Amino acid sequence: MNMAKKILVIDDERKIIDIVRAYLEKEGYRVLTATDGEAGLKVWRQERPDLVVLDLMMPKLSGNDVCRIIRQESETPVIMLTARDELTDKIVGLELGADDYVTKPFEGRELVARIKAVLRRTEHRTFAPVLRVGELTVDVERRQADIGGKVIELTTTEFDLLKLMAANPGRVFSRSEILDRLQGDTYEGYERTIDSHIKNLRRKIEPDPDRPSYIQTVYGAGYRLEAGT
Repeated sequence: MNMAKKILVIDDERKIIDIVRAYLEKEGYRVLTATDGEAGLKVWRQERPDLVVLDLMMPKLSGNDVCRIIRQESETPVIMLTARDELTDKIVGLELGADDYVTKPFEGRELVARIKAVLRRTEHRTFAPVLRVGELTVDVERRQADIGGKVIELTTTEFDLLKLMAANPGRVFSRSEILDRLQGDTYEGYERTIDSHIKNLRRKIEPDPDRPSYIQTVYGAGYRLEAGT
């Protein structure tokens, strides 16, 4: 049974949404919808559907941009459903990480069959753990961090330190605890080394490193990560 599966349909044509919804609900899927890319991305982040059916030409945020962001943050299967049938469009969509590409006009039963096939093919995918604290995002699997979508260049130690704190926002870590957590690679064994890494992190992620809003110093105790302002 497909009762538990959630499918998000993002398309600016209400008629297309209604047609796809009718076919999917007949098969027992729960259908979520959005009529532009920006709203679709918001629904995707809130609901984490099992699969996304995505139009390309939409207001506010194109289907290619939505696909790119979804793929940066997760392995959610994506099927593009679009009137653009040029080979170049298909190649771009698939290279962005789409799992399938269906052109309009389409046959509803074929779309459902493709959705089932993609779900079968991707059911064992492991989702990349993504940590979020305010505007800060830490993608553990990709070892990539960004602030408001802008990628931050970090050293191995800086990334591991930021990951530790992002996984425990609001918690105070002493220098010795941070050293202990990071021990095992090539970290220097001096507590004050942590101060240097914190200083470098602040320089890279804080709007004003002299007045940090993310990495707070707790005097006499250590450091904690807050959501920023």
